[in-house]
Amino acid sequence: MFNFRTTVASSVLFLMFLTGCQTADPYTGEKKASNVTKGAAIGAVLCGLIGSRKGGKQARNAALGCGLIGAGIGAYMDSQEKELRKSLEGTGVGVKREGDTINLIMPGNITFATNRSNIQPSFFSVLNSVAKVFAEYDKTAVEIQGHTDSTGSLSYNLELSENRALKVANYLVEQGVSKTRIIHFGKGPMKPIATNDSSEGRAQNRRVEIRIKAM
Repeated sequence: MFNFRTTVASSVLFLMFLTGCQTADPYTGEKKASNVTKGAAIGAVLCGLIGSRKGGKQARNAALGCGLIGAGIGAYMDSQEKELRKSLEGTGVGVKREGDTINLIMPGNITFATNRSNIQPSFFSVLNSVAKVFAEYDKTAVEIQGHTDSTGSLSYNLELSENRALKVANYLVEQGVSKTRIIHFGKGPMKPIATNDSSEGRAQNRRVEIRIKAM
């Protein structure tokens, strides 16, 4: 008789053996499960659930096959993250990994002048580096978000943040990134990452974020 729990556990253990259970964080030295292994495990569980309706061999194949797909996505995003960190080193752009999503945090001091939506000349080289990586890793969707601090009216900040996100999107398209991969929108002051009660906090909130997701 088919045992879903045993099937999924066996599939995940096998995939962990193939990909390695842990990696060391290059910045902290902390041991943690690799993104490849996490993707494999999630893929195995989800597709095992789907296959369990059929039972037997089909369920086992579903869990293992989708686990391998998940492992492939994790490895693809790992490689893209590595290239982005390398190309953006020293630019002031933050690179943050959240599962199979890579978030590029671009502070206002390098992107746009205060109350302006024209890209600063020094920011073009950063976007060129990003576009080059996007061209190499074209199996990802690109979400561009504009953010502001809380100074000024909500309607003004929403419009400003939208215009900034649009300018970044258009420039990436001009550099060869497919328009179909990109969505953009402005969030104004609604998603702060720091307090708006200090000049330092407001500076952090004035930013553009590019979220890269596997398609």
